[in-house]
Amino acid sequence: MAARRVAARARGRAWVALALLGFVLVGAAVIWRRAQGHAQAKALLALEQQRLQLQSQRAQLRSDIRDLVSRSSLAAVVEKRLDMHVPNDTQLVILTRPQRAAVSSP
Repeated sequence: MAARRVAARARGRAWVALALLGFVLVGAAVIWRRAQGHAQAKALLALEQQRLQLQSQRAQLRSDIRDLVSRSSLAAVVEKRLDMHVPNDTQLVILTRPQRAAVSSP
């Protein structure tokens, strides 16, 4: 009978040890998952900040393009590089389109 008690105690201790091992493994998995989530959140925050910075840069570039293609800034470039200017009234020629002959139906 004493051998049975010792075997029963050993089995009970084994179950407790397995339960503790399972608890430690589950705890370790939870901690690992939280660490992974924290790392992903940090990476996501960095990407979000980069996206906002790129959007700001895009808006600035659009503004620069709008300023550079305006008539006032293009006029200076055209006058300097192409030696062109806005014509005065004596240089202006207005062309008229000839009227098309009306097609008569038979």
